[in-house]
Order: sequence, then structure tokens, then C-alpha cells
Amino acid sequence: MPVKVSLDQTTHLAHTIDITAVGARIGGLRAQMQAGMNVELQRGPRRAKFQIKWISQIGESEVHIGVECVDLQEKFWGVDLADMKADAKKDMDALMTLLGAK
Repeated sequence: MPVKVSLDQTTHLAHTIDITAVGARIGGLRAQMQAGMNVELQRGPRRAKFQIKWISQIGESEVHIGVECVDLQEKFWGVDLADMKADAKKDMDALMTLLGAK
């Protein structure tokens, strides 16, 4: 899914790779970012704030980031993930650990 990533008043076009009820892996970024930074993601008219949990360098100029929601809107991703909320935090932490170890 295409997504806009806003950081320091600059918007970057990117795409989602994986999603959960509390976060996502975002790819196609070519900007300098650091874990712990807050970013705003936009999908169509929906906007939400996320925190970067990890960064993985893919090639010379592309990075993937793992983000966790700070104020996620309901159905931000366009799908109902309500059934996942009970275990979402635990699953997201495990996913971020695995993906961040690359």
C-alpha cells in the first residue's frame, strides 16, 4: 500500500511491506532517519503518528523502517485488525526484533 511519510516538514513517498494492529514495516525510503524519531504516515485522507523502532539499510540508498503507532486511527490501513489487538503489542515487538536483526 502506498503511504506518505512526513518527517521534519518533508514528505517522502514509500510503501507498506507488513502491517499489524499497532505498526508496520515501511519500505522505499531514501531519507536519513533514526530509531526513536516520530513520523506521520498518511494513507489517503487518514493520518497517524508513529515512532520509528528500527531501521534496516537496503542497498546503497534505500532503507526500511519498523514503526509503531502513537495514535493510530481505527482502520488506518483500510482493513479491520480489531481481532489482532489482544496480542498485537507482543507480536509487533517480536516482529521488530526479528526484522531489526537483519
